[in-house]
Amino acid sequence: MTHGHGHGHGHGHAEKVDDALESSEIGIRAVKISLVALGATAVAQVIVVAVSGSVALLADTIHNFSDALTAVPLWIAFVLGRRAATKRYTYGFGRAEDLAGLFVVAMIALSAVIAGVEAVRRLVDPQPIHHLAAVAVAGVVGFVGNELVAHYRISVGRRIGSAALVADGLHARTDGFTSLAVVLGAGGVALGFPLADPIIGLVITVAILAVLRTAARDVVRRLMDGVEPDVVDAAAAALAAQPGVLAVRTVRIRWIGHRMHADAELDIDANTSLTDAHRLAHDAEHVLAHAVPKLESAVVHAYPHH
Repeated sequence: MTHGHGHGHGHGHAEKVDDALESSEIGIRAVKISLVALGATAVAQVIVVAVSGSVALLADTIHNFSDALTAVPLWIAFVLGRRAATKRYTYGFGRAEDLAGLFVVAMIALSAVIAGVEAVRRLVDPQPIHHLAAVAVAGVVGFVGNELVAHYRISVGRRIGSAALVADGLHARTDGFTSLAVVLGAGGVALGFPLADPIIGLVITVAILAVLRTAARDVVRRLMDGVEPDVVDAAAAALAAQPGVLAVRTVRIRWIGHRMHADAELDIDANTSLTDAHRLAHDAEHVLAHAVPKLESAVVHAYPHH
C-alpha cells in the first residue's frame, strides 16, 4: 500500500531547533535568576537569625537554602535538553526535564512532611518564641522573596511549556507559605495565643499538600505522555480542513521536555499520485506546526482510501 510521508523540511526544521534552543535558554535564565533571588532571600534571613537567635526562623532559613538548590537539577536538565539527539537517544534529551520535575515533586512532599512533623511537635511540646519582631520581619522577607520567584518561575514555565519549571515555581510558593506561617505564628504569640504557631503550621501543611497534588499531577502526566485533549482536537480539526484530506484516522501528540512531537494518519483519495500524496502530507505537517504551539516535529502518513 502506498502512502506519503511528511517530514520536517530544512527551513522549518532549523526554525524549530532555534525555537527549542531559545526556550531552553529562557528556562536556564529563569533558573539562574530565581536561584540568585532565593539565595538573597535566605542570606537576608540569616542576618536576622544571627541578630535574633530564633530557632524557628533558623529552620525556615535552612529550608529556603535547600529549596534554592532544587533549581540545580532543573538547570542541568535544561542544559542536557539542548544536546542533539543520538543513536541511543533518538528523541534527544528533553525527558531529563520531566525527571527533574519528579525530583521537585519529591521536595514538595518533603516540605509537607517537615512542616507537618514540626507543627505536631510544637503542639505536643510548645516552645517559646523570642525576638518576635525580628522573626516576623524575616518571615515577611522569606514570603515575599519566594512568592516573587514562584510567580516568575510559573509564568516562564507556562510560556515555554515546561511542567518541571512550573512545579519548581509551585515549590517556591510552598516555601513562601512556610515563611508566612512563621509570621502568623509570631503574631499569634504576640497576641498571647502561643498555640497559634503550631496550628498555623498544620494549616500550612494542608496548603502544601494541595500544591503537591497539582505539581505531581502535571509532572506525572508529562511522564505518561499526556496532553490537553483540546490540543489534539485543534490538531485534528486543522488537518481535517486540509484540501484533499478525506478523514483523519489518528492524531498522537506528546511532550518531551518543553517541546511537543506529533504523529498523524490521514485518509486521502486512492487516485492521488504518490507525488501529490507526499506534497499533501508535507502541507499537513505545516498546518500542524501552526495548530500546535511548541511543536518540535511532526510525521504525517497519508493513506489511499478506497
